[in-house]
Amino acid sequence: SLWHSPELLSDIQDGYSVSGHLLVCFSSGYFIHDSLDIIFNHQSRSSWEYLVHHAMAISAFVSLIITGRFLVAAMLLLLVEVSNIFLTIRMLLKMSNVPSPVLYEANRYINLVMYFAFRLAPQAYLTWYFLRYVEVQGQGAFLTANLLLLDAMILMYFSRLLRSDFFPSLRKGSVGRDVDGEKFLID
Repeated sequence: SLWHSPELLSDIQDGYSVSGHLLVCFSSGYFIHDSLDIIFNHQSRSSWEYLVHHAMAISAFVSLIITGRFLVAAMLLLLVEVSNIFLTIRMLLKMSNVPSPVLYEANRYINLVMYFAFRLAPQAYLTWYFLRYVEVQGQGAFLTANLLLLDAMILMYFSRLLRSDFFPSLRKGSVGRDVDGEKFLID
């Protein structure tokens, strides 16, 4: 949507495109499905942070779908999904125990760049935009509060990523283990 209609970026509050609207609808469905999957497969204890994140995304996206406002902001926030590719590769490499330190090393640096470019930068820009230009009442206040909570979560995840991949001596012992004793978000 943003690639084909870059003019949308000039109107974050009221810009609209059919493909962007469908993207937000589809993403809402994904977040609902993933939340139900976590709950029904009894992973709620070890995945509570994902459930909180999904609840925030669902509530924000539903408000966007209903009002038709801030659609471009949602499209910018969905850029974070690009970095998930490298986070997933990282997780799969760790889980598979494949002795490929070169591949893991390359991915950890690519992952760091993608995390900054597709998570931290868009989130920081939107937070700045909302704090500077968006009315602090109604939907604007709700979305600003959501963004600030997401800021905290993204920074927490970033800190975990840095500790795990770049400063392993700073990791805490058993924090981040799920009910089966397997490492979860920290690693």
